Amino acid sequence: MPESTQSRSVSAYLTGDSIRSALLHVFLYGLAFLMAVPYLYTISRSFQPNELLRDPRPYWIPPLVGEPITFEHYQYLLDNTLVVQWTINTFIIAGGATILIVAIDSMIAFSLTRLDWPGQGAVMGIILASFMVPYYMNIVPLYQIVSNLGLINSYWGVIMPAAASPLGVFLLYQFFRDIPVEYEEAARLDGFSTFQVYTRIILPLAKPILSALALFMFVYNWNAFLWPLLVLSSETAYTLPIGLVNLYQGNIDTPGLHMAVAILGSLPLFVIYLLFQGQIVRAVQMQGATG
Repeated sequence: MPESTQSRSVSAYLTGDSIRSALLHVFLYGLAFLMAVPYLYTISRSFQPNELLRDPRPYWIPPLVGEPITFEHYQYLLDNTLVVQWTINTFIIAGGATILIVAIDSMIAFSLTRLDWPGQGAVMGIILASFMVPYYMNIVPLYQIVSNLGLINSYWGVIMPAAASPLGVFLLYQFFRDIPVEYEEAARLDGFSTFQVYTRIILPLAKPILSALALFMFVYNWNAFLWPLLVLSSETAYTLPIGLVNLYQGNIDTPGLHMAVAILGSLPLFVIYLLFQGQIVRAVQMQGATG
C-alpha cells in the first residue's frame, strides 16, 4: 500500500469523534477502576490470615510464603454464626416487601392515570406530601400499630410497613402517564376489561420500570436497619444487617472476619444487580425518550 494512501486511512480513522470516544472510554474505565479499588482490597484482605492482617504493611497481594490464602474467616461465619439464617430472613423480608410494593403501587398508579374517579388530585397530592414527612416521625405510632396487631418479631411486622412506600407510586405514575392512550382504546375495542388492560397492556409495557423499581426497593429493604431492629427481638429472626452489626461488636480484633462479613453482605445485591442491569438501562432509556 502506498505511503500516502496509508496515511490517509490512518487520518480518516483518527477523527475527532473517535478520539473523543476513546478518551471518554478511558476516563469511564479509569473511574470504574477507582470505584472498584475498595472492593478489591476488601476481597483480598478477607482471604488473608490474621498474621498478615496484623502486619502494619497492607498487602494487596499476599506474599507467596507461609499460608498466604485462608478460608478461616468464611468458615467461622458459616460454623459459628447464624449468617445463613440471617440471609434467608433478609431475602424473605426484602422479597416480600418488594412484591407487595410493585403490586400495590402499580395498581394505585394505574387507577390514578387510567381511571376517572373523584378525588384523584387529592390522593396524588397526599402521596406527594408524604415525601416531606421524615420517616422517623412515624416510627412510634407505627410501632404501636404493629404491636397491637401482634406482629412484633415476625416477618409481616417488617414487610407490611415497608410496603407503604410512596416512591413506587410516584415513579410508576410518571411512566404510566406517558403510555399512549391509543393502546388502551384499541384493547377496549377488542373487549378488554379494565383488569385485562392493566394486566395485559400496561404491565407488559412497564416491565422495564417495574424491574427497576423492584431492584431499588429490594436493595432498600435489604439494607434496612432501624425498623427491623425495633420489630425483630430474637437473634434467629434478625436480618443480615442487624446480625452483622452484632457480630462486629463481639469481634473487634478480627479484621479478616469484618472483611468476610462485608463480602457476604454485599454479594447477593451484586448478583441481583447483574441479573437486572439490562432492565434498568431500558427503563432509563424509555423514560428519557417519553419524557
